[in-house]
Amino acid sequence: MRYRESGRLDTSGVQDRRGRGGMGGGGRGLAVGGGGLGLVGVLVLVLFQVIGGGGGGGGVGAGALGGQLGGLGEGQTADNGQLEQQCQTGADANDSVDCAVVADIESIQDYWSGVLGDRYVPTDTVFFSGQVQTSCGGATSGSGPFYCPADQLVYIDLTFFETLQEQFGAEGGLFVNAYVIAHEYGHHVQNLLGYNQQVTPGETGPESGTVRLELQADCFAGSWANHAETVPDESGQPLIAEITQDDIDRALDAAGRIGDDFIQRELGGGNVDQDAFTHGSSEQRQRWFTTGYETGDPGQCDTFATDDLG
Repeated sequence: MRYRESGRLDTSGVQDRRGRGGMGGGGRGLAVGGGGLGLVGVLVLVLFQVIGGGGGGGGVGAGALGGQLGGLGEGQTADNGQLEQQCQTGADANDSVDCAVVADIESIQDYWSGVLGDRYVPTDTVFFSGQVQTSCGGATSGSGPFYCPADQLVYIDLTFFETLQEQFGAEGGLFVNAYVIAHEYGHHVQNLLGYNQQVTPGETGPESGTVRLELQADCFAGSWANHAETVPDESGQPLIAEITQDDIDRALDAAGRIGDDFIQRELGGGNVDQDAFTHGSSEQRQRWFTTGYETGDPGQCDTFATDDLG
């Protein structure tokens, strides 16, 4: 994956809270899509914590790239001024995971603005380190990336990208990171369009509304990926210059490692319990991302209107 070197990055879609988060209490609503690609979700957060996911505030460094701001530890302060200074062009995105995520957010939101027009309401991604307080309650890095419908924000500790490789054995890479972000913005689109209302909170199982919501977010991510090289930024040119077949293969590799069956079998107790599914099987996740990517049509992503989830 490559970004247009001369493209100008807009950091206004990020709230950089690393080093100043706090847990707090209470909260309302239920976060969606914990784990970005649905690694765990709020419903199975304990499993992720048991296997040691996402702890600490170390460097980013997915693949051979390391975000210059990703190494901030808890207690340090980073604001958007520093992010804006570091992430100015597509060349910066090609060199830094932090800046690449900034570019991903911009491209994804430009895509959905084009698809939905006035129905799309842009929202921010919050970079946090270790822990964060949201309108859905407190969360830690162990939650993985997630979307909170109550405040309509996406949350991510960028060290998650390391966890995806180190804990789950994913190949990783910039496009896999973009897939994570696109999945979470898929949840934002679902919230805007009312799909969340079709899901009973806490429902689990292979045909559950919870699984359908996650598979649709995968499909939405694929539909963005289909158009990513042509989505214009404010200059009228695409911010993303190239997505290769290797990038797609890496995303499918990641999808194969974050299905409920893979997590239960390889990282849990070894037994697969479909009644506990919250995100879908590895095969389903791959299928629905592929559906979005091959068609480029979000209209083909209505997982709530089919009896065949794969």
